[in-house]
Amino acid sequence: MIPVNVNDPSHTLKIHGKEILRESIFFDLEHYLYKEPIAIGVFGAAVYNETEEAVVTTQYMIENKKDAKAVLEMTKTYFEEMKSLGKKYLVTFSGNNDFLVINHLFHKYHIHYDFSEEFVLVDLQKEYEKKFQKNIGLKNLEKLHHIEREGALISGMTLAKTFSKIIKDRGYIERMPREKIEKILKYNEDDVVNLFNIMNQWEDVTQEDVMALEEKLLQEKMEKLALKAMMEEEKEEKAKNTTEEFGYSS
Repeated sequence: MIPVNVNDPSHTLKIHGKEILRESIFFDLEHYLYKEPIAIGVFGAAVYNETEEAVVTTQYMIENKKDAKAVLEMTKTYFEEMKSLGKKYLVTFSGNNDFLVINHLFHKYHIHYDFSEEFVLVDLQKEYEKKFQKNIGLKNLEKLHHIEREGALISGMTLAKTFSKIIKDRGYIERMPREKIEKILKYNEDDVVNLFNIMNQWEDVTQEDVMALEEKLLQEKMEKLALKAMMEEEKEEKAKNTTEEFGYSS
């Protein structure tokens, strides 16, 4: 449970003119694919609890191959419970991939559930594109809203390797350092909680903020390219000096 302050509706994202923060589920998956979806590695969701004035998160993490179906069943149960509590909107960021994965796995395990029939689907990436006519990634959208992640970033490749080991080796989860498990869960938790945080201050970002971020990112890119070029030049110069010092024969 994470204490939060809900902003005045003038600051928050609205759908068809309606403030939806209190009626939303914030949703993200960490999944494992190999040619096709294999399993959900971590299911993460969050909702705003008005009584507690806090965001309440729920997570399920796979522990072995046999958990694959169980995680899906728990996921379906979660959404059914949230709908019974009055949640009407399902908020994601670039959610198409997550829905492709979970719908594929639902079909594979004969679990019947249609997200588009149960909820209004809200994709913050698409909402951003509509507002600014630009594309953006989640981490840069967090920067725009001055949101600092509490946990460390994890690459998709690292997650895929971890879930592959969990699925292939029944006892791997028991040998995993607790810190590694907590790092994965924290990464997923940041994803879903930050969807709430972004929606909560949606209208605070202006076109000028977007342009400033783009300029900053371009500057950072140019600096990295310049540093890379300098390092390559130094490497070539060092190799040249070594050749001149020791001579060369063929």
